[in-house]
Amino acid sequence: MSGRTVVTGGAGFIGTNLSHRLLTEGREVVVVDDLSRPGVERNVRFLRERHRGVRIVEASVTDRSALRAALQGAEQVFHFAAQVAVTSSLTDPVHDFDVNLGGTVALLEELRRMDTPPALLFTSTNKVYGRLGDVPIVDRRDRYEPLERSVARHGIGEDRPLQFCSPYGCSKGGADQYVLDYAESFGLPATVFRMSCIYGPHQCGNEDQGWVAHFLMRCMAGQPITIYGDGRQVRDVLFVEDLLDAMVLATEHISALSGQAFNMGGGPRRTISLLELVDLIEALEHRRPEIEFGPWRVGDQRWYVSDTRRFAGITGWSPAVGVDEGVERLHAWLQRDRGAVPVREAR
Repeated sequence: MSGRTVVTGGAGFIGTNLSHRLLTEGREVVVVDDLSRPGVERNVRFLRERHRGVRIVEASVTDRSALRAALQGAEQVFHFAAQVAVTSSLTDPVHDFDVNLGGTVALLEELRRMDTPPALLFTSTNKVYGRLGDVPIVDRRDRYEPLERSVARHGIGEDRPLQFCSPYGCSKGGADQYVLDYAESFGLPATVFRMSCIYGPHQCGNEDQGWVAHFLMRCMAGQPITIYGDGRQVRDVLFVEDLLDAMVLATEHISALSGQAFNMGGGPRRTISLLELVDLIEALEHRRPEIEFGPWRVGDQRWYVSDTRRFAGITGWSPAVGVDEGVERLHAWLQRDRGAVPVREAR
């Protein structure tokens, strides 16, 4: 990876970690972020304190003039800027549409006008597959498991039909498809990661997004954790450093990946239910978090695990950090930064 890198949403959780890695390697990084999410000001401070050369552009991804200026000389673009919460999309679907779909198309148009468009990686979501209500599951005490052996062994593959659910799923799914189409129709070197649950340092977790960090932060603050549903829902979780490895590989293999979407997460070897995470937190904190239960939310999946074999087969990628190790590392980071990471309720 060389040349200027533009990271939209670069003051967010993944953007901060990626920007920090690239800047540490001596890369030129331009962060584009409207700084609207609570907690990102700490990420901005972290980047500025560690890297004097970082350039931070405070602007919305819908601002095409700001995008045009930031993209000058870019060789890689990581597009993370988004409205990230299902509940917020239900409250204000127009804003969700404007940022997630409108902002992505604005970025694609600015890339299309460039003589040599840079490689683009867009982060989509597993919500493009809907609730997965047709995947038979069984209750195994503290977790759900799929009945089909092949699904349990490998997870959900990219051949799964799309079934957008919630305004958030529609806006991210629409953006997902626009990125793939611009690669096909206009030859942009672009690929898509359909993300499962990513966690790690610099995450401003809340009830809507970043639930691993949110659960830890609530317990460390002595506050109750609300679980929507019964807590047996299962996700594959991926530590952020493993994700960054995948992202770097994606740009290095962009000619082979362009025009394709890849499911990205921890896979079948890195799964955890919400109740199992509570048990893990109890072991780390030496006390049981107080649990409150709420109703299932729109679009909730009982079980989702990414099948990452296609991406791994092309790039050679494999995650290295297990669930216990990753949660312990996040817990240790939160302990070091406890005074700087307040617990916030979802809006």
